[in-house]
Amino acid sequence: MLMKVIDAENAVLGRLSTYVAKEVLKGEEIRIVNAEKAIVTGTDKKSILERYKHKMNLRNIANPRKSPKFSRRPDILVRKTVWGMLPHNKRGREAYKRVKVYLKVPKELEKSEKKKIAQFKEKERKVRKMTVLEICKELGWRPA
Repeated sequence: MLMKVIDAENAVLGRLSTYVAKEVLKGEEIRIVNAEKAIVTGTDKKSILERYKHKMNLRNIANPRKSPKFSRRPDILVRKTVWGMLPHNKRGREAYKRVKVYLKVPKELEKSEKKKIAQFKEKERKVRKMTVLEICKELGWRPA
């Protein structure tokens, strides 16, 4: 079983997630590094944030649950995005266990070859981009 290390810097989160999902379904071990530098695209920053705030399922009078349903940590957010691309059955759960996500490059993976995929390319149309770190900070994540 091979282990692939993928650098998420400037990679579009959706494209990265679909690629990782396909590879883990084949039986590969995937390690994603620099998860906080992945990019989410949209029409404007407000619409990108609204999409993630909706997933947070924040507490209010109509919804008194005390915990958010969506994590504010960048590494967990990227891992949950990969989970959304996998089938929700036994095969998908087993594949999901083969995905590890890191905020920076850990010492044991520094020497390994890192693959870059799905780089963001500015097109002629107006597309706004935000990093996963910016989204998580707007949602209330504060690094230790």
